[in-house]
Amino acid sequence: MRRVVIKKSVRRLALYDGEALVLQCKIALGKEPIGSKQREGDGRTPEGAYFICLKRETGKFGCALGISYPSLRDALQAGIQDEHLLSLLAKAERQQKRPPWGTALGGEIYIHGGGTASDWTAGCIALEQADMDRLFSLCQVGDRVIIVP
Repeated sequence: MRRVVIKKSVRRLALYDGEALVLQCKIALGKEPIGSKQREGDGRTPEGAYFICLKRETGKFGCALGISYPSLRDALQAGIQDEHLLSLLAKAERQQKRPPWGTALGGEIYIHGGGTASDWTAGCIALEQADMDRLFSLCQVGDRVIIVP
């Protein structure tokens, strides 16, 4: 099984297929790189276990992989008590679908191109375009994404 492992502290992304390292590259993070994303507009990149919930061939920064943030765990840790939202997040996880993105927790977190010279995104993970093109070609919806501090 493929998995993307993002280590925020060292600004590195690694793609594994089983135990084999397939790709390793430099990344840039949100404008506030310390700590996990907790709300819309905080400029942080999430931390936790996610999956690729969509592949987008074109966009502002070229091709992109959508990450399944926010997760049910993110919502519970943030103290969200909206049972309807919690139910939608749990269902998205079970079905490996895109979670609701228009919430107070934020959303639309992508792995995309745009460069790695500094931390500049609103919470996404940015790569150099050549690395993004390769990652995009190797990943599928449902692949795991692990983001650690």
